[in-house]
Formats: sequence, structure tokens, C-alpha cells
Amino acid sequence: MSRPKRRRGVPLYVWVNDDEYAAIQERMAQAGTLNLSAYIRKMALNGYVLNVDLSPVRELVSLQCRCANNLNQVAIHANTYGVYPSEIAALQKDYAQLWSRVSEVLKQLAEVTAL
Repeated sequence: MSRPKRRRGVPLYVWVNDDEYAAIQERMAQAGTLNLSAYIRKMALNGYVLNVDLSPVRELVSLQCRCANNLNQVAIHANTYGVYPSEIAALQKDYAQLWSRVSEVLKQLAEVTAL
């Protein structure tokens, strides 16, 4: 059986010294890339690789899920027994926390896009 043809048929050779190679390897690790060829191609074509830490967004989604769950429970309780002021205050506190995290994440995203 013959090997399938390559999608990219033009080889590109770049010579670097040991320090440059170490810097490239370090930046690949920071970007989470294991394939040197893909990394070099991405950098040559686009000029930069942006690696974004999405842990604040995951926390935000978790807070949103908890708030939605609480709201659902209060809606069920309100339809069955009525609403207690303490439940409304707890929901308001949760939403205030959620929106403070939303504003923090939006500020961080604005800083990233300003680069």
C-alpha cells in the first residue's frame, strides 16, 4: 500500500540556536501545543497564539446554575405555599454575587482584548 499524499507539500526549514529552541519549546508549553510543526505554522501565519484561562468563566457558569436552581425551587415553593421574604433576600444576595463576578470576568476579557 502506498502512503497517502501530504496535504502540505512544501517543506520549510528554519535553523535556530539552543536558546531560541528552548524559548520556542517554552512558548509551545504555555500555549498547550505539542506539535512543533503546527505551532510554527500557526505563529508564522497568524503572528501570535492566545491562550486564555477560562476558569473564571467556569466559576461564573457554576454560580449561574446555582442561582437558576434556587430560583426554580422558590418558584415551585411560591406556586405551592407562597413566598417568604427571607427566600427573596437570599436570591438577591446570590444574584448580586453573580453580577459582581460577571463584571470581574468582563474586565479581565477587556484587558485580554486590549493586548
